[in-house]
Amino acid sequence: MSYCAFVNELPADTADPNKAYHDHAYGFPIEDDNALFGRLLLEINQAGLSWTLMLKKQAAFEAAYDGFNMARVAAYSDADRERLLADAGIVRNRLKVNAAIHNAQQIQALKTSHGSFKRWLDAHHPLSKEEWVKLFKRHFKFVGGEIVNEFLMSTGYLPGAHRPDCPVYARVSAAQPPWLRSPNGVIAR
Repeated sequence: MSYCAFVNELPADTADPNKAYHDHAYGFPIEDDNALFGRLLLEINQAGLSWTLMLKKQAAFEAAYDGFNMARVAAYSDADRERLLADAGIVRNRLKVNAAIHNAQQIQALKTSHGSFKRWLDAHHPLSKEEWVKLFKRHFKFVGGEIVNEFLMSTGYLPGAHRPDCPVYARVSAAQPPWLRSPNGVIAR
């Protein structure tokens, strides 16, 4: 069953966080660098776990990582690492915590050369999934094919977040910047 089919079978008044995420966030472009970093951080932490768990823990992650403020996370000390590893509200995995800090530092460096994380992403679009994975592996830690794919699909850089028969598909397509869309309004592949 596709994600769209699963979510669209949920009742409108569901408490399942996938409904709001699917209908209002998944596949929609993100302009803010800290929000992009937050999405990457959640995708990395989801590895081996369920996305539903990440959505339920999203507020705890945001609080633990200073509102996903990349500059603050990039400056984290060993004491901050230990604080995160002791925080039961988030995923307490040393590799993932270290990756978050390293990746924030890398994004800060990319901001120096490109002005922002979003501009760095935009400068490399369009790439195939395989090309994106190679690029991410050159710059970031804990970024395999599935993590990169989901991060880019969830932020509108790769197609496939929604099926064409999904009620959200047209809204996601309309929200894409013109350079991401083909002339007929469909997300470019």
